[in-house]
Amino acid sequence: MNTSTGGKAVSELIEEKISGLGDWRGKTLAEARKIIRAADPKIVEEWKWGIPVWSREGIITTGETYKKVVKLTFAKGAALRDPSGLFNSSMGGNIRRAIDIHEGEKINAAALKDLVREAIALNLDVKTTAKAKRAKR
Repeated sequence: MNTSTGGKAVSELIEEKISGLGDWRGKTLAEARKIIRAADPKIVEEWKWGIPVWSREGIITTGETYKKVVKLTFAKGAALRDPSGLFNSSMGGNIRRAIDIHEGEKINAAALKDLVREAIALNLDVKTTAKAKRAKR
């Protein structure tokens, strides 16, 4: 799914970001995007804070690019199981966790899909729990 912003489609903004990088970071962000979108057909792409954001019933992850790293920051990463050990950044926080991908590193597609699906399940569970609490009032 795609939402629009500022007259441009979000997908267009993300594609411009990827092509504008013109190096390994663009290729890595494009690969991560493909994997994230393949994890669930109901994922929504958004453009917030000048970066791509993937959501479903709340933010799943952001795709940030820096000089030496592509960073996927999971909004509720601290609450997610990470049996493959993808999280390697922002480990000290109580809420977020991130995956820093450096030049030459390969993305573990299966593990990233699993992590995205777990984040979606958490978002859906939080929404269902909140709805149930409101219904009890």
